[in-house]
Amino acid sequence: MTVRADLLFETDWLAEHLHDPDIRIVDMRGFVRSVAVADGVDETTYSGARDLYLAGHIPGAVYLDWTADIIDPADPVPVQIASAERFARAMAAVGIGDDTLVVAYDAHPASQFATRLWWALRYYGHDRAGILNGGLPKWERELRPLDAGIVTYPPAAFTPHPHPARRVTAEQILARLAGGQPQATLIDARDTGQYHGTLRRGEGRAGRIPGALSLPRELLIDPTTGTFLPDEALAAELRQAGVPEHGEVIAYCNGGVAATTVLFALALLGREGANYDGSWNEWGSRKDLPVESS
Repeated sequence: MTVRADLLFETDWLAEHLHDPDIRIVDMRGFVRSVAVADGVDETTYSGARDLYLAGHIPGAVYLDWTADIIDPADPVPVQIASAERFARAMAAVGIGDDTLVVAYDAHPASQFATRLWWALRYYGHDRAGILNGGLPKWERELRPLDAGIVTYPPAAFTPHPHPARRVTAEQILARLAGGQPQATLIDARDTGQYHGTLRRGEGRAGRIPGALSLPRELLIDPTTGTFLPDEALAAELRQAGVPEHGEVIAYCNGGVAATTVLFALALLGREGANYDGSWNEWGSRKDLPVESS
């Protein structure tokens, strides 16, 4: 199979494989809700959407809450990836084992919760994972079936094999900025208001990591279909943003979620990237880290 076919599953294909025993379809619906609380300041809340799953989901799909099931609740930075043990338990509980093919979907315009699970699985060494192109909105537009209620499977054996290079820390980025490590291209997947510093979230500082390029994740999606752009168009968006064709790439956003849409697009083009999981939730709140704005 091609790189794209290994990662991006079309609705026609999924409809034909709904009952394959080695596939787990995962509903990752959730929300990031922002409300303006002052001029240029938003207050943001994160939540899952289990109630929407119970009301109607793709047949056979299990549900994972991106704000609870795959995060580390003890980490002071919100929605950081779960420990290996916690993540393995979450996968095992929904029937995802070492050999399972995972197809994730959500209803976000940029599929960022589905790509978050895809990245988390890859971080823990499980590469048999991809997302449903166009997500649930495309499935519903095509009048495909939905089921209600909870789907369960027998517990599986999931063995985590962390890949540290796929997740970077603030200190690692700081070392790159200081020249202590090989240089990397930083991609900011947030909206342009946050990138330029005219909009900030909560109590954190406004601005961006010095030297970061702006590539809002919505630019990687066809706005009329909700599907990922073709390879040529994805490559053009990266060039337009100033991303070189070679070298290390690190993506970030606010919570390491929107960044995974960028990382998924890179993977479609056969490129590896790393996620700064702490993202602006951490960087913007730490006064020891440099910030720039324009």
